[in-house]
Amino acid sequence: MDTSKMIKAYCLKTKEKEVPMQDAVVSKTVKGGYIAKGHDGKGNKMTAILSEAKALQAIADGVAKKDF
Repeated sequence: MDTSKMIKAYCLKTKEKEVPMQDAVVSKTVKGGYIAKGHDGKGNKMTAILSEAKALQAIADGVAKKDF
């Protein structure tokens, strides 16, 4: 999979920035925003808040699954 198209997030446990998120699932929040949940490949859970454009682009690119 092309890592340049993957959703990148900050890992709180390892303090790393721009970590590619694996097995990302995009959901809608109660207020209508978009959130991606996944892991970094080392067992650490990650979450990222996304804009609508980035969320829909990640789903279209096939790097995230749709959960709404």
